[in-house]
Amino acid sequence: MATVTFIGAGSFGTALSTIVAAKGCRVNIFDIDQPHLKRMEEAMENTDYLKGVKLEGDYHFYTDNEAALKDADYVVFALPAQHFRSAISAAAPFIRDDALVMNIAKGIEQKTLKRMSEVAEEYFDMDRYVCISGPSHAEEVGIGVPTAVSVSSRKTETANALADLFTTNRFRIYINEDMLGMELAGSVKNVMAVGSGIIDGLGFGDNSRAAMMTRGIAEMTRLGLAMGARSETFAGLSGVGDMIVTCTSMHSRNFRCGRLIGQGMDPEEARKSIGMVVEGMFTAEAAYQLSKKFGVEMPITEAIYNVINGKLNVSDALEALMGRPRKSEI
Repeated sequence: MATVTFIGAGSFGTALSTIVAAKGCRVNIFDIDQPHLKRMEEAMENTDYLKGVKLEGDYHFYTDNEAALKDADYVVFALPAQHFRSAISAAAPFIRDDALVMNIAKGIEQKTLKRMSEVAEEYFDMDRYVCISGPSHAEEVGIGVPTAVSVSSRKTETANALADLFTTNRFRIYINEDMLGMELAGSVKNVMAVGSGIIDGLGFGDNSRAAMMTRGIAEMTRLGLAMGARSETFAGLSGVGDMIVTCTSMHSRNFRCGRLIGQGMDPEEARKSIGMVVEGMFTAEAAYQLSKKFGVEMPITEAIYNVINGKLNVSDALEALMGRPRKSEI
């Protein structure tokens, strides 16, 4: 069977590893956090980030990139977006020329405003690269809750190969040719999830959250169209689907972080208290900068960005959004 190497031992990567392990693949896991990796190996469970999901099958744990990647047929980068460049640059020399690469990070690189595929293109042949996105909490994937996601690659055969690798009767994969749209949707929805959490923390109800999610989808669609994406993608699994799951669930670290901010906690303290990377807190600035670069109106994104950076308090941000001039919805 195939060898699948996971670069990063976080929650979603661990959940995905259980899928291929159950199909008989050899699973290699590399992480720079040696104590964390040792705990995983001893417990055969990711007790730090995915408690309750046992690692059953042919698992091997590595603190050396070269050894982990030596015989890998597939490589899955499973770490936060802002760490993707350092991880991929370190791993690239050891990845086989015929290996296929998948990235699960949903974010935009802060300094360069590059999507993850644009970062990857600096190191790999993009015919071998796949991104995955969609409504998929690690906590649910890990225990076999029926889930549907999308994958995208420049080469259809590569997308199909990764889809075949991960498809089960509980994990369904669709192919979407619009990688740009998938990446933008997966990134901006994290920002909206912070906003949704703020709304919940303020004690507002379903009306407020539904309005923010709907107008948030309108914002990400406008940005996507300006950048060359397809509008249909934002109505799909990586758009509406991921928006729903991330903006409404306590599984979502972005939602939980926003909730703490809405309850009055300082944004930076809220981020630190989550204990895992809160992608939306970093992507907010990048999304805001992209909106300015492409001349796209994104008032919700801008308000969340200003709250995160202390330029506006939550009450003033709400008043600014609700007091905007009336306009046509469509």
